[in-house]
Amino acid sequence: MKSTDIVDAQHLRSDIPAFGPGDELKVHVKVVEGNKERVQVFQGNVIARQGSG
Repeated sequence: MKSTDIVDAQHLRSDIPAFGPGDELKVHVKVVEGNKERVQVFQGNVIARQGSG
């Protein structure tokens, strides 16, 4: 296991609902720029999932 996998595992959420191709998603991402913090919203349709998610 890579050390980055351990860090990433600490930030994964377990309460995400199941989704698949054809679903529309809206993802809220916290962006930190200097000493300011904001939430950026990304929205789109799932076209495929591959690998481990």
